[in-house]
Amino acid sequence: MNKKGTRIMMAMAIAMLCLSLAACASTPVTQSEKMEQKDSLRAMASQSLAQLYKTNPAAKSAVANAAGYAVFSNFGFKISVMGGVKGKGVAINNTTKHETFMKMMEFQPGLGVGAEKFRVILVFENSAAFNTFVTSGWEAGANAMMAAKSKTDGGAFTGAVSVSEGVHMYQETEEGLIIGVSITGARYYKDTDLE
Repeated sequence: MNKKGTRIMMAMAIAMLCLSLAACASTPVTQSEKMEQKDSLRAMASQSLAQLYKTNPAAKSAVANAAGYAVFSNFGFKISVMGGVKGKGVAINNTTKHETFMKMMEFQPGLGVGAEKFRVILVFENSAAFNTFVTSGWEAGANAMMAAKSKTDGGAFTGAVSVSEGVHMYQETEEGLIIGVSITGARYYKDTDLE
């Protein structure tokens, strides 16, 4: 393919990505829809944790002894040279049991075509890391990606990757736990529609 054809393909891929993101933009929801969405996210979190504990029993004590945790259901897609991940989840403070409903988004440049659903469980060792996550959000840059690729935790966090100081991440598909995640450019933030 010549340079002009490549540029056209890239422009089309970016346009398709923008259209798909625009279609996913949030719209106002009723009180009953909010409750329905919250219940759905709670059920997803419970199911994801049960699967994680079955695959990796040590994770149960890691989550139970943490300051808090967050569970996200994500959908990733790739079209030609552009891709992304979007998702929703809930963060739970283990002391107060307070729930914070959140969203995430990540852009992934690179060749490919396809889509995949997966779950992410973040475990926060201390309240400072958890509180920063739920109040200010979190962005995973290149340093977090390098940490995730270079280190798999042991002990209570066996099967997790350390993505930030005091923050460990498990990622799973419907087939079970997977390691070696891509989180460059991931952004986690409050879901203001569900407050």
